[in-house]
Amino acid sequence: MLNNDEGKEDLGTRGFLDKKPDALRYAASTRMRWEATGMICDRISSGARVLDIGCGTGSISSLVVSECHVDLVGVEPDSRRAAACRERGLLVECGYYDEAMAEALGAFDVIMFADVLEHLADPSSLLELASRHLKADGVILASIPNIAHWTVRLQLLFGRFDYVPSGIMDATHLRWFTTRTIKRVFSSVGLEVVDHDWTSGAWMSQYHRVPLWLRTPILRRLVRLIPGFFACQHIVTAKVRGATG
Repeated sequence: MLNNDEGKEDLGTRGFLDKKPDALRYAASTRMRWEATGMICDRISSGARVLDIGCGTGSISSLVVSECHVDLVGVEPDSRRAAACRERGLLVECGYYDEAMAEALGAFDVIMFADVLEHLADPSSLLELASRHLKADGVILASIPNIAHWTVRLQLLFGRFDYVPSGIMDATHLRWFTTRTIKRVFSSVGLEVVDHDWTSGAWMSQYHRVPLWLRTPILRRLVRLIPGFFACQHIVTAKVRGATG
């Protein structure tokens, strides 16, 4: 997870970036239909009890609360990001989601990992813990960057693997996921992927020369045709294997 000592997670970027990234850099809160914010909201039912693990500044949490009308609790180890959540009026626990916190918080209809698993050295253990604290028909909902995106493949073709402060090549990422990796990791802890979709990434700088109204439908068609090549993020819904509902 992110670290309880302010900014400690970002210390690992030294040498990979010219300067330490802004701890509050992820603050998108617009519901865009084919991007992670909109696709996450589309998968959460009104009135659900939701846990957002690694909620960061609360940008996605606040959108889920306002759009889906849910009872949400956030977990964020970095105290600056947790403070930003509280400024948005969110209920947030500053610390790590461990067994003690999980028992204290109880069971949830939805446990979210919005661009979090890639920051963890051991994502499987956290997924396993979360799965034990789902309600009977509860789901794990995750957005995960696609390391097989064409921009990364192009870099590798020219012998480059350059990190940046945010996005697919965020310098704080520790794990890299493809469709096959996701299935293996989730399956290893008894989770079955019941829905797998992909975001368009129309916000990416590589597309800015094309007007938004044009690039969005083009990208969506390309993502549908070849998701492993054009998708920016995976959007995954998973249930405990054998669970009903």
